[in-house]
Amino acid sequence: MKTLIVGGVAGGMSAATRLRRLDETVEIIVFERGHYVSFANCGLPYYVGGVIQDRQNLLLQTPASLAARFNLDVRVDHEVTGIDRDAKTVSVRHTQTGVETVEAYDRLILAAGATARTGITPAGLATRTLRTVDDVDHIDALLRDITGPASAVVIGAGFIGLEAVENLVHRGVAVTLVEFGAQVFGPLDVEMAAPVLDELRARGVDVRLHSTVVAAANGGVELSDGTIVPADLVIDSVGVVPDTSLASRAGLTIGASGGIEVDDTQQTNDPSIWAVGDGVEKIDAISGQGTLITMAGLANRHGRATADSIAGTPEPASPALGTAIVGVFGLTAAMVGWSEKRLVAQGRAHRVVHTHPASHATYYPGAETMSMKLLVDPESDAILGAQIIGGSGVDKRIDILATAMTGGLTASALTRLELAYAPQYGSAKDPINQLGYVAANLAAGTTRNLQWHELEAAQAAGATLVDVRTAGEFAAGSIPGAVNVPLDELRERLGELPAGTLVVHCQVGQRGHTAARILSQNGRDVLNLDGGYRTWTAGVSTLTPATFARKA
Repeated sequence: MKTLIVGGVAGGMSAATRLRRLDETVEIIVFERGHYVSFANCGLPYYVGGVIQDRQNLLLQTPASLAARFNLDVRVDHEVTGIDRDAKTVSVRHTQTGVETVEAYDRLILAAGATARTGITPAGLATRTLRTVDDVDHIDALLRDITGPASAVVIGAGFIGLEAVENLVHRGVAVTLVEFGAQVFGPLDVEMAAPVLDELRARGVDVRLHSTVVAAANGGVELSDGTIVPADLVIDSVGVVPDTSLASRAGLTIGASGGIEVDDTQQTNDPSIWAVGDGVEKIDAISGQGTLITMAGLANRHGRATADSIAGTPEPASPALGTAIVGVFGLTAAMVGWSEKRLVAQGRAHRVVHTHPASHATYYPGAETMSMKLLVDPESDAILGAQIIGGSGVDKRIDILATAMTGGLTASALTRLELAYAPQYGSAKDPINQLGYVAANLAAGTTRNLQWHELEAAQAAGATLVDVRTAGEFAAGSIPGAVNVPLDELRERLGELPAGTLVVHCQVGQRGHTAARILSQNGRDVLNLDGGYRTWTAGVSTLTPATFARKA
């Protein structure tokens, strides 16, 4: 039996090596149109920045090493240009010589991945994506040739764009980040993205929101607002689209999301053809619908699952959560599941929890504040998504939440997780437990909260905002229209509060919760501003509250 694999790197090579481990007799041929079949594409930006200094460390396997260890026939510089499903053959063109051949298959695995969604390419400027070894070689060579200060424009503030910015700054390059949207790092909700923007600007990055590159001009680029910014190099990181051209021409089904449609064993509508990687539609864990998630972890997992399916031991793929993380200088941003804006766009009911815990016990040196956001189904208490911004400990907590979602734990059940504790690693009430406590209080009706983007409407409807922080905190910065009654004085000053609905808040929400309990037990109609002053400040610094008005 002969298995052909179109594309290497994560999905294709995981399928090839797993299939060989399962079956020593099968003939396996891998066609890779590029010159490198197995490389650390997630490490490419860090080679540009000098964090990874040895280029050879990016090259994980070669055709020779794969032949020696796994008995794989790996053919680089070979592009598959067509599939004849009736004859069960593929047409192949050698990209260097142009020689065309035909290869028969018994089974075919498509792992073509995604291609860059390119923006404008200014004439006369060096413009690259940041997806291949050739890209980083070109960028590295160009920067080495520049004498004196270098400048670059990065188009797009997503995962690759942010990593490109960080590493160019490490390289000593002056960077302008151009983003079409209203915020950096679009997967995050706006109040969670605000610290990322602050970090970029603190590191000297010139961030231009609501902007696009329209042309090359005077040694730089012209932006849509008419300004000219200098650029020796332009990195186009506006995103990717599934590479489905080969599959589409062969008549394979393309899903509504734009990726190749597969079943839970990665099989296409042709029983002899499977597909894996960034070009393939995944099943979303929240909606159960097809979606696009371009993550190396999923590509590796699904490549392995494809080999299991071909070998006769299929294991259905789990729905995808979209767990992701990115570093931005000293900040870490992580997410899993759906964002609030996605839930709003789909009209799906949800409950929101914001907390701002320390990464570990505050009495132990080095504790760093995290901003955490949990999204919960108000009926089932199921976790719909989460986002965390901070320093140390972010990766640990997002992985716990991803595991909880996979295991079907409710938000309230987070209170019962027994997590490792020592003062240098966490707190006796871990930040995950704290999220659970807030979620459980909301589910039980012990506390009612109000989101930062709902405050303006509540005040307009007559609610009184009560700041329960100390007088010093209040004087240092407060929400317009708030009255200050410190928590420790609240019981004695109840008579000073006007009739009607009260919205209480502190810095991060904890004292606000205590104040809300005091007031509600004294017969008052009270809500706690979720996440407190810190979340409100982050939110209003980015967009107007009306942008996130909840749908009924």
